[in-house]
Amino acid sequence: MKLLLLYTTHEHQTEKIMKRIQFQLGSTIECDLIQLHKNSSIKLSDYKAVIIGTSIRYGYYDKLIKTFIDNHYEELNQILTGFFGVNLVARKAHKNTPETNLYTKKFLSKIQWKPTIKAVFAGALYYPTYNWFDRNMIRFIMWLGKGDTDITQAEIEYTDWNKVDEFAAQFKGLLVK
Repeated sequence: MKLLLLYTTHEHQTEKIMKRIQFQLGSTIECDLIQLHKNSSIKLSDYKAVIIGTSIRYGYYDKLIKTFIDNHYEELNQILTGFFGVNLVARKAHKNTPETNLYTKKFLSKIQWKPTIKAVFAGALYYPTYNWFDRNMIRFIMWLGKGDTDITQAEIEYTDWNKVDEFAAQFKGLLVK
């Protein structure tokens, strides 16, 4: 049996995090790394375990992930699972856990799936790649949250890679039991 690493992403930070998790799990664990799309057909019975990752966009996790979870929560609740959310609020120490991050807490309270383990990781800013509207909206949101607003920087990464590695190690420990 394999491990499913399922994610959605906007600027590829969630994908980058998921690839890091895949690397940390090691070559002895066979993984399918899949970006969820509208027409994705995924057969959960092919997997021993699942990790799902998604990011915030204007205050909400991706609807595709929510729909997938709503359609498969019974199966997900029967196997080893992990969930992680990615958002810029998690760059703050007091908002970087599933219990203290408002977006993740709210999302997890609205679904029937109960992940075995869960985490929240800070994302990244890619100001130069955003369109005019997104760049200005995200800059405004960052200004409100006392974050980085310099749109000339190529990438501002907040992801705590040690925290990502700890999540992967915890999941791997549960997987090999």
